[in-house]
Amino acid sequence: MQLHDVVDAVAGDGPPMARTVDDIVVAGRRAERRRLAGFASAGAAGLVVVAVAGAFLLPTLAAEQGTPVTPAPAGAAASGSGAVAWADAAPFTFTFKGYDAGALHVQDPIVTSTAYQIASVYSDGHTSNDKPVTTEEAKAQGSTLEQKKRASGGKPSLWAYLTVYRPGAFDPAGIKDGRNVTVAGRKAVQATLPTGLDPQKSPDLGNKLFAWEYADNAWAAVTSVSSDDATPTFDDLGGLVEGLKPSQPAPALVPFTVGYVPTGYVPLQTGTHALPGLSGIATARAGDYGGATYTKPAAPTSGLTAPYDQVEGAIKNGFHIFVTPSANSNQSPEPGTTKCHNASDRGVGDGGGPEDGGFCNVWSADGKVVVQVSTSGLGNGLPQSELEKIAKGITVADVNNVSTWTPAADALQP
Repeated sequence: MQLHDVVDAVAGDGPPMARTVDDIVVAGRRAERRRLAGFASAGAAGLVVVAVAGAFLLPTLAAEQGTPVTPAPAGAAASGSGAVAWADAAPFTFTFKGYDAGALHVQDPIVTSTAYQIASVYSDGHTSNDKPVTTEEAKAQGSTLEQKKRASGGKPSLWAYLTVYRPGAFDPAGIKDGRNVTVAGRKAVQATLPTGLDPQKSPDLGNKLFAWEYADNAWAAVTSVSSDDATPTFDDLGGLVEGLKPSQPAPALVPFTVGYVPTGYVPLQTGTHALPGLSGIATARAGDYGGATYTKPAAPTSGLTAPYDQVEGAIKNGFHIFVTPSANSNQSPEPGTTKCHNASDRGVGDGGGPEDGGFCNVWSADGKVVVQVSTSGLGNGLPQSELEKIAKGITVADVNNVSTWTPAADALQP
């Protein structure tokens, strides 16, 4: 699945659909839907969905794979920004909290990676499609933009998120057609992004990127995809600059631990109360529990101008783990069972080749939770037997009790 399919559906004419990125993406070209169910008893916990990983171009990576981040000294501050102390925190750590900036509202971050954290951004003047509606509600709203606006009080739609990069991870010079500006004494770059965030298309005035240096060699960037060309403005997005402050570092927690990972695969990104990566941001209020993405080899951690999901080839060989309520699935729960499929088994993909991947679902004994391990869209050759081994090695915590969850840095290592 291409990320611009997600963007077209989130910000396009169709109403928000029920569940998952794949559901939101129903207007897209390939509905790669596979929704989870529960995980079997201890040690065989599993459930999974198919994520949005991968083939998206937007700005390209300027660094070779495996290039390490050179962190700035703890407490470093951006030139002219005042003495704002940021901890030299490890990957998979949250280092800021949500805040308000006029009509824009940054939420607490829910996605981490080896190079950044991501939080949803909402607007008083817009409606976000990341809170799914039922199929019946979607049908009642109709399929035109005007009907959707009426259903949301006449507000245009907005999909926006703030990515806070680790020191050295972001390359402002790599922003295509970026314009250098200064906001609140900070170096910044702004650019208009292409339609559907598809690099083959022309710029769309409703798609904006605004990035600024929040500490020495450390950048944050807000991406805004709006059905209204005029709002939010670059001034509105620039209003986020002064509100971004460091908080006490907190590890990203996930509701599971892994028992087996194939040789050479390393964790790339996580979701806490969300799917990993931009899949989790697109469905931030869907009620999912958590997940992770692994790649082989490790993806670059410098030269970035966008999250990994937006960079072609950044997630091309790997697998996803998703832990979600079975109610979020388009598959009927099968309590206490494990089932694996090729992409073609459910009529998805182009024929079940390696590029279409496969997936294994493990349902909880009561059928209420499902773990899914999936390679769909990642173009690698992990056999079904390996996916099943990964899925059966996952132990799921009490999904309703965060105190039982594990820091990602520990949970994702067998």
